[in-house]
Amino acid sequence: MARSPLLIRDAGTDDVGDLREVLADMPTRDLDHGCPRDGARVVARVNADPDQRLVVAEQEGRVVGAMLLARGSLTPLHSDLVLHILHLHVRPEGRRHGVGRALVEAAVSWAEEKETSHILASSSVGSRDANRFLARLGLGQVAVIRASSVSALRAKLPADRASGTRGGRRRSAHVGQVVALRRSQRRAQERIG
Repeated sequence: MARSPLLIRDAGTDDVGDLREVLADMPTRDLDHGCPRDGARVVARVNADPDQRLVVAEQEGRVVGAMLLARGSLTPLHSDLVLHILHLHVRPEGRRHGVGRALVEAAVSWAEEKETSHILASSSVGSRDANRFLARLGLGQVAVIRASSVSALRAKLPADRASGTRGGRRRSAHVGQVVALRRSQRRAQERIG
C-alpha cells in the first residue's frame, strides 16, 4: 500500500496540539519538558523571527514530525552564522519512511537560502536511532550538550554568589586554592592507605 504524500511546511498556531503530542514523545533526561500553555504565542514568536523556523512534516492531515531551526553563531567570536537543527523528532509511525530525511532536506534548503554554510544538529543522547540517522547523513559529533534545571544547578554551586559573579580573579584564586587543598588531601590519604 502506497503512503500518502508528505508535506513539509512551517508550523502555525493551529499545530500547537499536534506539536505537543510530537514533542511529548521525545526522550529527555532530568528535565520537565512539558509544553507551555501559551504554545500559540511561542509558535507566533518563532514565526516572526527571521532567524528561526518551526517546521512540521504532515501526512494525511496529521503532524508526524517536527524540528526547530535557529540560525546563530558557532562561538561568540565567529561572525558567520550556522544553522542549528533542534528538537528534530519523528513519531514512531513516520520513522523509516523518509520523514526525517525530508525534514533535514528542508533544513539544508533553508540554510542554502540564508547563505549559511554549516549545519549543527542535536539529538537526545539516549536516542540511538536518531544519532545513527544523523551520522549516516554525515553529521559528526562536535559537542556534548548537558542540561539541568536552574534550581538544581544553583544547589551545586557555592553559596558565595557575589564574589563568583564580580571578582573573576578573586574567584579563580579561590577555586585554585580549593583544588590544591583537595589534591594535597588526596596525596596524604594515598600515603596513609
